[in-house]
Amino acid sequence: MVHRSARERREILRGIRERASGSEPLVRTVRLPDGAGDDLLGYAAAVPAVQALRGDGLDLHPEVTFLVGENGSGKSTLVEAIAVAAGLNPEGGSSQMRMSTRVSHAPLGDHLQLVRGGRRPRTDFFLRAESVFTVATELDRIAEEPYAGDVLGPYGGVSLHELSHGESFLAIAGNRFGGDGFYVLDEPEAALSAQNQLTLLRRIHQLVREGSQFVIATHSPLLLAYPGARILGCDEDGLRELAYDDAPAVALTRSFLAAPERFVDRLLADD
Repeated sequence: MVHRSARERREILRGIRERASGSEPLVRTVRLPDGAGDDLLGYAAAVPAVQALRGDGLDLHPEVTFLVGENGSGKSTLVEAIAVAAGLNPEGGSSQMRMSTRVSHAPLGDHLQLVRGGRRPRTDFFLRAESVFTVATELDRIAEEPYAGDVLGPYGGVSLHELSHGESFLAIAGNRFGGDGFYVLDEPEAALSAQNQLTLLRRIHQLVREGSQFVIATHSPLLLAYPGARILGCDEDGLRELAYDDAPAVALTRSFLAAPERFVDRLLADD
């Protein structure tokens, strides 16, 4: 019998996942090195999901990895740090954007290590619901500079400020995103109707077929339905892999829709 270390077993499992998906990841693993002590991580050190990145780290699915959990569970902290570690602006945008309105992100991203795959991303973007306005403002500023060129062309040719919040999200995903890209999304459903979440889901699938990789923090049962994605729950125990049916947002939504009147009656009943 061949005895393998835990790391060797994880490498074998990762290879099986990649072969099953038929794609080579742009980023294989996110890891927090032992040298990054808690004193360097700021408030992120108290997040169990962050501490779960120590040791072997977190293996990303070569196509789509979802992070789910309650508010305050650390999923947005993680996706922001992954974006920063990938060279993306913490306030959103691509690796070419460097605007900063208020430094509020944890220093975690400065210490994470990304284990890259055999390919390099051709493009990238960090899309977060709370800062699309900032990205739109920066694009308009750059567009007004002499010799700026067609700055807005990759975003649909118009200022994102001329669109609704949801329309600006879809304009970025539909026009700016391209194949062989590494994309980090933080709760994109916050700006989108249910129908437009399905539109985004279809766009994600198109981009995955073109060699792109996604890491997404979400509460959306619609987005979580992407076939074959890896769903990771963030909670007080760290990180754990979940089946679609076991994701809290999915279970709660199903319970509500099965009997909304009874559900609401119980919720609003006097104690």
